[in-house]
Amino acid sequence: MRKLLYVISILIVASMLFTACSPAVQEEVEEAAEEIAEEVVEEVEEPEEVEEPSGDVVEIRWFVGLGAGSDAGTFEAQQAVVDGFNATHDDIELILEIVDNEVAYDTLATQIAAGNAPDIVGPVGVRGRDTFYGAWLDLQPLIESTGYDLSDFDPALVDFYNIEGQGQLGIPFASYPSFMIFNKDLFDEAGAAYPPAAYGEPYVWADGTEAEWNMDTLKELSMFMTVDASGNDATMEEFDPANIVQFGFQNQWTDPRGIGTFFGAGSFLEDDGVTAQIPEEWQAAWKWTYDGWWTDWFIPNGPYGGAEFLQHGGGPFGSGNLAMVHIHTWYAAPWALDGSFVFDFAATPSYNGTVTSKMHADTFGIPKGTDNPEEAFTVLAYLLSPEIAPQLLTIYGAQPARLSLQEGYLDTYSETNFPGMDLNWDVVVASTAYADNPNHEAWMPSFLETTDRYNEFWNYLANTPDLDVDAEIEALREDLQGIFDAYFEANP
Repeated sequence: MRKLLYVISILIVASMLFTACSPAVQEEVEEAAEEIAEEVVEEVEEPEEVEEPSGDVVEIRWFVGLGAGSDAGTFEAQQAVVDGFNATHDDIELILEIVDNEVAYDTLATQIAAGNAPDIVGPVGVRGRDTFYGAWLDLQPLIESTGYDLSDFDPALVDFYNIEGQGQLGIPFASYPSFMIFNKDLFDEAGAAYPPAAYGEPYVWADGTEAEWNMDTLKELSMFMTVDASGNDATMEEFDPANIVQFGFQNQWTDPRGIGTFFGAGSFLEDDGVTAQIPEEWQAAWKWTYDGWWTDWFIPNGPYGGAEFLQHGGGPFGSGNLAMVHIHTWYAAPWALDGSFVFDFAATPSYNGTVTSKMHADTFGIPKGTDNPEEAFTVLAYLLSPEIAPQLLTIYGAQPARLSLQEGYLDTYSETNFPGMDLNWDVVVASTAYADNPNHEAWMPSFLETTDRYNEFWNYLANTPDLDVDAEIEALREDLQGIFDAYFEANP
């Protein structure tokens, strides 16, 4: 190309000289220019033919940011999964879009509103999914048309994603059941028997007597494990609630819906879809918790939440000064449980004979706005495959939903993160069968406003003793109804 430009330059210069020279000189210059041009043109290679795109390659955009995968340490590993897909698929090009979690919700909302929705989104939990209520494709027709095999998943977990009125919005990828974790060192120090290691087993007190493992037993045990600065526990008259140094129990890192679900699954919406309610199980759980804060003293209340002895990157339980916690599998990690004490897993207690272990779960969703649902489902199936899912699970620190991956995965995970500890993973896996449906993170009308209102309610209870809790619950219900009414009026 450069030689061709050189030739053109020579010809231009020659043409300029023609007008300034005598006829004889003009003839000599012209002949010289022609000779150079012929010589150079002979060396110019013919340009390679550029193949025009066939138009058969479909671009599929994978949006990451509503859940795990938006921190820098995961970027390279996720891109490797994308590169692996593109290397094995000629008709689809997978494009990774990672958005910081702090702006991911607004970004996705903007894309959907502009008609520029991505083709696949995830990993995403229930809260992230239901923030975009009604935006997801029902996967059941694609599952049926492709013959996708669901036999390697717990049917209860598949049903977890089958949402009434919307369809099958996901296929299980990663599950995070909830269960009890207890501090064995504190129990040994107190001479107390450990909580039941399996569902259906009773609690056996130190004297050998048995009790049903329910909320009453949990309360009694938690009071015994709550200790003041003088060594008195919360069952004693001498106990000083102003100088507690160790608590018995907490539903850690959840909201009022999650705490309510500890007693039973429910929703702020009645079955008619428009009427606000506070489920009876949630009311019972809230009053049980309120008494645990201000009367029975076995749960850290608002003021104690800032106590120095409970501060730790893993929250109050990670401090080593909380005997029991109800929480999810994502907490069973070195960042939360750093080896400063010995712990183990136990069964969730029952309420009125029913066990509810609230579930967190991640999946991948396909927005309704995609122009390529079949190709998006091909990508989804790839990400969930037995070969690729373990790579992603390792990236995200999640527990596999596939039954065939669980046993080996949990063994490896345990050996890697908690070497030398014989942890009761069986009860963790068994907790999946008690998942809440409806889920505690499910959609509500005017999602953000509703969330603000119930959090305001909860913070008030956590920081204020001697309240009429029933009256506060009724005030919450009335306010929620007002929020719901305004929502449905604006969205008929």
